[in-house]
Amino acid sequence: MTKELKLINMEDVEVKAVEWLWYPYIPYGKITILQSDPGTGKTTLMLQLAAWLSKGEALPLLNEESTPINIIYQTAEDGLEDTIKPRLLKSGADCSRILVIDESEAELTMNDERLEEAIDRTGARLVILDPIQAYVGSNVDLNRANEIRPVLKQLGNVAERHNCAIVLIGHMNKSSNSKSTYRGLGSIDFQATARSVLIVGRLRDKPSIRIIGHDKSSLAQEGKPMAFEIDEEGFKWIGEYDISMEDILSGTGTESKMKLAEDLLKDMLKDGEKSQIEILEKSNLIGVSKRVLDEAKKSLEVVSVKKGKSWYWKLNM
Repeated sequence: MTKELKLINMEDVEVKAVEWLWYPYIPYGKITILQSDPGTGKTTLMLQLAAWLSKGEALPLLNEESTPINIIYQTAEDGLEDTIKPRLLKSGADCSRILVIDESEAELTMNDERLEEAIDRTGARLVILDPIQAYVGSNVDLNRANEIRPVLKQLGNVAERHNCAIVLIGHMNKSSNSKSTYRGLGSIDFQATARSVLIVGRLRDKPSIRIIGHDKSSLAQEGKPMAFEIDEEGFKWIGEYDISMEDILSGTGTESKMKLAEDLLKDMLKDGEKSQIEILEKSNLIGVSKRVLDEAKKSLEVVSVKKGKSWYWKLNM
């Protein structure tokens, strides 16, 4: 059967601005991937975000509260009664806005018509599938692009039709030497199809602190790495963190920038005061930002003294 040729004239295409659930990390109407090594805290982070969104609370970096939204959360790894709901309650979620498609009689897949039906019926603005490999379907090979691509295309169409953010949570492979883009399980088409790919990693020296950052951002500039902490007291948001995601994933993720800054100040100020300009020039040479330098300055109780029109730093002896 011959297919009819249809052409789209770009003159007729209506420009549409991207809407964001969490700028610049999670866009509406698109697929986002959140991935990490097992046990790093990506599910806990996503549940915390869901809790904030269920109550309309402002997400990190966003100053304004918003209208509470409905969320569909599917998990194949954790029990709803003993794991998911207790975590949601601890996070202060409005559980009436978080819904789960019943899989007791038939397992859900990304292309299951029940998924779009549930979005349509609930008006959900966020769908979370955790983990990716549990929802591609038993007859789909994760490593074959020709099998993965149509599944993701159809899922992306669902997201676009309903202007709903879809987040796929995935594990990464164990290769610590390869680029982060190639550490996701399965075909590279997962990363290629997603408009935003986020990675979560641990600080080596402080494993309770986790970092989330961009591996890919197609619709906006990459967001800065952000930190949060998970300990016996629960979840705590920290904020922007001066570290690269490649350092985190290669196992060199430490608080080395802070140590570099402190060592620099100790060395430069051991014999007396130095001009702020000179210190900033040296810090730039070793890749330490002004923010980290200011933190080190505060930690070491370095004081600023103005002489004429110039500022000098010295140790508070």
